[in-house]
Amino acid sequence: MTQSAEHALSQAAHLRRVQRYYTNTESRLGYRFLLGETKHFGWYGHGHRMWGFSAAMRRMEHVLASRLDLPAGSLVLDAGCGVGDVARRLAAVHRLRVNGIDVLEFNIALARRRAAAAGLGGLLEFSVGDYHDLPHPDGCFDAVYTMETLVHAIDPVRVLAEFRRVLRPAGRLVMFEYSRTPSAELSREADEALRTMCELAAMPAMLILDHGRLEELLADAGFGVASVIDVSANVLPMLRAFALAGRLPYRIGRALHRPDKVVNALSGVEMYQHRHAWRYNIYTAAKP
Repeated sequence: MTQSAEHALSQAAHLRRVQRYYTNTESRLGYRFLLGETKHFGWYGHGHRMWGFSAAMRRMEHVLASRLDLPAGSLVLDAGCGVGDVARRLAAVHRLRVNGIDVLEFNIALARRRAAAAGLGGLLEFSVGDYHDLPHPDGCFDAVYTMETLVHAIDPVRVLAEFRRVLRPAGRLVMFEYSRTPSAELSREADEALRTMCELAAMPAMLILDHGRLEELLADAGFGVASVIDVSANVLPMLRAFALAGRLPYRIGRALHRPDKVVNALSGVEMYQHRHAWRYNIYTAAKP
């Protein structure tokens, strides 16, 4: 078997793991009833209610728009768009044109329905696709963004190369992504919890993205890194809420020896307990 064929098989197998995570019953119910199908953290400041998830997610989308800092009519790629909530916000409030891609067909179907219901079909386009192999021509986007999706990459180097390819010169890349504390600096318990979460949630890239590593990969891919901001404190209230809500399901899953059935409860409980093991960062870079 050729190297390219092996790579294709590995990528296909990983894609099935990502699909399994998002089609897991716990994931479907949790995202639907807690977050209205949106799949990113919220932004919290002084005085914000911990359980006010919807308002917090809208604030996070406002932060994204401020980091993109684009004029109306700009063309943007949402790489891992989910059900298109972020794209709809950018279109409705900031009048940006957004192309969203996602590997899950049911996400894209719902994104299209919601865009049509909001009367934003002229600004939004959604399609099934994989950011390892983007179907778009070179230099077509003014900006690219991710909202907690690069961690699902099996080959982040290839993904960053694709982002650079589809950006126009001076185009901007904004990523809301995690980094991890190196294993050598963690207790065995914390390191095992992080590895278990990444395995069950199909997030292999997070395990290799030690603090500072993504900045190096961006530079190697030909990006100029403008800023990296650690905003972990601004998402911790939401994670604390997840930890509180997930305590009972997590205990049941552990008692039954089926952590795969309570992945999100596990993530909430363990990642809040071991919050020194990770950071939540905003990366802003540009194609020269």
